Amino acid sequence: MSTSGTSERTYSSELELDALEDAQLVAQARTGEEREIEVLLTRYRNFARSKARSYFLAGSEREDVVQESMIGLYKAIRDFDPDQETPFRAFAELCISRQILTAIKTANRHKHQPLNSSVSLDAPAYGDDESTSVADQFMSPARTSDPAELVISAEEIEALRASMSRSLTELEGDVLALYMDGKSYEEIAGTLGNHVKSIDNALQRIKRKLQRHLTERNEAHD
Repeated sequence: MSTSGTSERTYSSELELDALEDAQLVAQARTGEEREIEVLLTRYRNFARSKARSYFLAGSEREDVVQESMIGLYKAIRDFDPDQETPFRAFAELCISRQILTAIKTANRHKHQPLNSSVSLDAPAYGDDESTSVADQFMSPARTSDPAELVISAEEIEALRASMSRSLTELEGDVLALYMDGKSYEEIAGTLGNHVKSIDNALQRIKRKLQRHLTERNEAHD
């Protein structure tokens, strides 16, 4: 009987936690209550991941950026002041962005310059060959002296893709769209009904066209 009662009270407590507002959960989490922290992390996990998708971190894979965003979310829970008028969501967004920028500055201090001046648009494109990304060098070293420039917004990527769309074939456009969505070579090939080698060739052509487009854009900005 007592075991059943304890289980019922725990379940009721979980429902109550889910119903609490952010500020209430943060206030409880600040006292070291792990369940409140877990509820907040779960509540904002998708938000943190969506923020991570807006950034590309030099020399890192996508999940590395997601991890940094989750660290930023945890710091938001730790540092949020419920007495301020700022909503927790806005504060969390700020902390997540700051954490990613901090990771970039750290990478810029500790990694080799060729890696830092290279921005991978995704994980290695083909097998273990890390040279086959959509663009090995999205920015030239001269344009990446500021660590903040190593963060490229998803909106800028989309704008770039749209502006160079006229130079892509229909297949190349489809391949790039799927690749930017994080699909593997095999997944792209299966979706489009092509051989993996054809996808590899298409991405190599896209890479060359993108590099030419970036060179022209950089020259126009100089």
